[in-house]
Amino acid sequence: MNAADRQIERRWDQFHTWGPYGLLVVGTFLALATSDLPSVPAADWSEFGALFIAAVALQLWHGPRRGRSTPSRRGTVYYALRWAIAFALTWLNPFFAFYAASGYMDADELIPGKWRRLGLFASAIPVAGAQSGGLPPNSGPQWIAFAALLVANSGLQTVVAHLTEQEERRYRERAETISELERANTALQQALDENAALHAQLLVQAREAGVADERRRLAAEIHDTIAQGLTGIIAQLQVVASAPDLAIARTHLERASALARHSLGEARRSVHNLAPVALADDGLPEALKKTVAEWAERTGIRAEFTVTGTAEQLHEELAATLLRIAQEALSNAARHARATRLGVTLSFLGDEVILDIRDDGRGFDPDTLPERTRTGGFGLDGMRARAERIAGTLTIEAEPGHGTAVSARVPLVRDDR
Repeated sequence: MNAADRQIERRWDQFHTWGPYGLLVVGTFLALATSDLPSVPAADWSEFGALFIAAVALQLWHGPRRGRSTPSRRGTVYYALRWAIAFALTWLNPFFAFYAASGYMDADELIPGKWRRLGLFASAIPVAGAQSGGLPPNSGPQWIAFAALLVANSGLQTVVAHLTEQEERRYRERAETISELERANTALQQALDENAALHAQLLVQAREAGVADERRRLAAEIHDTIAQGLTGIIAQLQVVASAPDLAIARTHLERASALARHSLGEARRSVHNLAPVALADDGLPEALKKTVAEWAERTGIRAEFTVTGTAEQLHEELAATLLRIAQEALSNAARHARATRLGVTLSFLGDEVILDIRDDGRGFDPDTLPERTRTGGFGLDGMRARAERIAGTLTIEAEPGHGTAVSARVPLVRDDR
């Protein structure tokens, strides 16, 4: 409940608390002002005084209103006693019908539903009697007027009570709807929290799987490149040891030196690929831009890089995975595509990120793609595995003679640092 609602509720409390007092005072004042006080019998003064005190005592017993109440036996007893006192006062003087009208104010809060209309009808009796000239009616026309006014008053109050009940029903339905919405919002927030926890767990698992995959990849690269190079160097040196002349020894030493330089280059390349150094100081868009520019300069192939959407700082695991996929796709294009143009697009689409690499090379038939061998690179299967580890997908569109398109689609996870 906001401040405005609390203020309105306080005013209603004041109205229900002090309203009967005010109506009693108004009725008393008008009754005294219109009476010939010296001619009033002492018995009437005694009755009036006793009823007035009883009315005040009843109000004090009932106490102030503190918020909207529900019908109860105590409230019904209070309503009935107040009606009896008001009826007796109105019998003495019609102006006390003002006090009797207080029954219209709180019947819905004091009397249970099936008895509420009976209470309103009872309150209409002294009011109609006062309007028709006082109680009891002492002539036929006055009785007719009393009956007509009673029907009019009770009918009007019945209509008002019916509308009030409908409004209360709508109020309860709205309150239930709000409660259901609050419960749904709480459940939704819990689901979002659980989803965030699962997502964080997924990233941890992806990171662990990535570490294991990097170890396997580096082991394969060392075996396929550096280890083979060292084996070749040993073989050449063995030939040198048994060479019959200096010319043959020099030739094999040159071969061993070339193999050593090549193995050193492979070692440096493996260490460089261990972690995305390009992301150390730059975000993913800047790192991809530099990677594409360096690749174009090294291969002589025209390459363009484009960013669409509003760039955001991605989670480090996400950025590293997309950069690795781009590097492998560029490596594959340089080795196999024979392309003249290549385009790389990084798209931010609100809840996901898409990396597209397209070339106009010779393409291939994906259905006839040979299985990966130990002499090859990371390969398309490896790129797909990288994307799937972070809940993404990788699709390949290729056709012989019409180029190749690689698209990695992953959920957008912002950097939480």
